[in-house]
Amino acid sequence: MSDRFGRLVEIMSRLREEGGCPWDREQTRDSLKPFLIEEAYEVLEAIDRGPSEELKEELGDVLFQVLFHSKIANEHGEFDIEGVLETTIEKMIRRHPHVFQEGGQTQRLTAKEVLDRWEKTKRSEARNLKRDSALDGVPKSLPALLLAQQLQARAARVGFDWSETEAVRKKVLEEWEELCAEIREGDNPERLEAEFGDLLFSLVNYARHLGIQPEEALRKTTRRFVERFSKMEKKASEDGKRIEELSLEQMDRYWEGAKKEEEPGGKVEIDGRA
Repeated sequence: MSDRFGRLVEIMSRLREEGGCPWDREQTRDSLKPFLIEEAYEVLEAIDRGPSEELKEELGDVLFQVLFHSKIANEHGEFDIEGVLETTIEKMIRRHPHVFQEGGQTQRLTAKEVLDRWEKTKRSEARNLKRDSALDGVPKSLPALLLAQQLQARAARVGFDWSETEAVRKKVLEEWEELCAEIREGDNPERLEAEFGDLLFSLVNYARHLGIQPEEALRKTTRRFVERFSKMEKKASEDGKRIEELSLEQMDRYWEGAKKEEEPGGKVEIDGRA
């Protein structure tokens, strides 16, 4: 254990001890759940923004959450951070026999072959022998798009998958038509929701076949929306207007101007008087 890591462990212990930080001492596993999720998403944002210093800080926050949970487990007489490290080291070596096999000769495998071996090794482990389904083990608390993707990937690993991407595209179009038919009927909100869900599920499957991470794709699109909307508001303010006072046609002009600014050499003047 490095001196810095050991020092961080000491800081975590000090915060939880008698005379430590009142807030840290009050925390439980349940109370820390939202912070662990929040810190993980802040890492994603730091990756998107790019500055290495920010990413370094956010990764440290995630590490501190791991230490926090390990400390609480130690207080309950269960395990400590050393146990976490030992378990992780053993698991990584066990699941990478192509790298850590005896003799030190790394086997030449494709990424798909490595994933197949990983799954076989994982299913043979004691904790997984008790699972009744190939889908067991996927956290149901994942964001919906990511959950759908993970479940589909698990099913695909046991052969339940489309053989051709074109077939998945046709399935998306089929689900779209079923949604449109339900909209035309217009008298069953539950069926409408179900058909909309089927379409989303099919789109996630299509994204997987195209090599796209749907959760990541939607996050990036959402971020672009926020950036463009902010540019609309800024430009309208520069023109002496409030965004809520604009007509839809004027908003469209500002929106298109914001999009063009993203293009190479795309500084444009927007006439919002229409």
